Amino acid sequence: MTTNYLLALIIGLIAFSSCNKNEQTPKPYVVFILTDQWRASSLGYAGDDMVQTPHLDEFTKAAVNFKNTVSVTPVCTPYRASLMTGRYPSSTGMFINDLYLPSEELCFAEIFNAAGYNTAYLGKWHLDGHGRGSNVAPERRQGWTFWKGSECDHNYVNEHYFDNDNPDKKHWEGYSTYAIADEANNYMENVVKNDNPFCLFVSLGTPHFPHQTAPEELKALYPPEKLSLPPNVPENWKEEALKELQGYYAHCTATDKAIGDIINKVKELGIYDNSIIVFTSDHGEMMGGHDFRPYMKHQPFSESANVPFLVAYPNMGNNAGKVAEAAITTPDILPSLLALCNIDIPETIEGYDLSSIFKSPEQDKERAALYMNLSPFGIAFPTDEYRAVRTNQYTYVQTPDGPSMLFDDKNDFYQMNNLVNQPEYKEVQQKLEKQLIEELKRIGEEEIHPREYYLEKFGYFGRKEFREDYHIASVNDVKTVVSPYKTFEIK
Repeated sequence: MTTNYLLALIIGLIAFSSCNKNEQTPKPYVVFILTDQWRASSLGYAGDDMVQTPHLDEFTKAAVNFKNTVSVTPVCTPYRASLMTGRYPSSTGMFINDLYLPSEELCFAEIFNAAGYNTAYLGKWHLDGHGRGSNVAPERRQGWTFWKGSECDHNYVNEHYFDNDNPDKKHWEGYSTYAIADEANNYMENVVKNDNPFCLFVSLGTPHFPHQTAPEELKALYPPEKLSLPPNVPENWKEEALKELQGYYAHCTATDKAIGDIINKVKELGIYDNSIIVFTSDHGEMMGGHDFRPYMKHQPFSESANVPFLVAYPNMGNNAGKVAEAAITTPDILPSLLALCNIDIPETIEGYDLSSIFKSPEQDKERAALYMNLSPFGIAFPTDEYRAVRTNQYTYVQTPDGPSMLFDDKNDFYQMNNLVNQPEYKEVQQKLEKQLIEELKRIGEEEIHPREYYLEKFGYFGRKEFREDYHIASVNDVKTVVSPYKTFEIK
């Protein structure tokens, strides 16, 4: 029996099961808004009094705010593959950028298609692995039926895309974040009268660098001399970090406006009360924190791994505006959305259905969310691979050599006091280690393997991303970085 036959059989069973559910309840519309490199702390509602995000600040009053959400691997392609499949990078092999997500994987849109949804994808994809400027051919789009997207392009003033079956490259007009939001609104207006509900995925590239391309009128809101940095940013990074923070915040404010336009359109169309709306990001941004340069992600620290996650859904009642302490990770998102839509969850999915927490945000406050970096690549190559868990209070990290970090996030927000192996935190560390190991075993990881294990398992030896001499061009061509792991030079 072939893999493709099995995939078709699974999708068929999902469709049959979904059609036999209670049809008296209308299926909710789904609007999933994914941003790029937006760390959880850089939002007005999260307590940042410098950045202006009025639309999301308002939306948080109508949504559940999962404040302890982590990116399963805080870098683009691994996160996106995990989001689409509900599976972990150690299972799919999608743990570096610019890989092709195999068509054999059962994915987000395929499941929603089978349940009777119209599916649409707009913006950055980064799961095709055939070149960032190349067309993502229809058969490689993992089931998304309406398409105006690109593999990867962060030129926000001239960002390209491909339009459905047209193989000719096009470009968004003007600032691409605004243009993609406009297209999202056009799509919703055109399909809302169809018999079937839609599942719309809006993938915005901002506030990912380059930061200087943010709208000038918004950069003017954030003169560097008026900005401040957290205490975990050392002196040697402050000048560059403040320069980058100006454009980063400007992108944030622009993206906030675009998201507000989309949410307002849902309301204008009269479907808000029967819509699931999600706002999140694939990973964060170190911005000089812990002596890591701006642009850096990859790391287990909050700046990199902790991402925003707001969700509104029909009949929220008193849950609107609540904060969920329970930690969640990327593979948990798809099964939770499927449950909210009354769609059966395929057995291939490894994440948890946390829809019960969506509906009762006070539940399961101390659960642990697993995240990892199996093999740091590119500029992060010299740093150690790790496995980590986040709870409502702690972040705990292990490398193949053993425990490496323990932070009390409630009392040490900037993670400046590493408590690992301290006698007074022995019981806390033991509990977190037990949770970490149990989560790894649940997905078939019996031990914390070194990076070479996965490079061999998935056949990645020889790729340039894993060579010690490989690097990504930085703002300054030569810089020596002292990280919590080791000192290395970027050439």
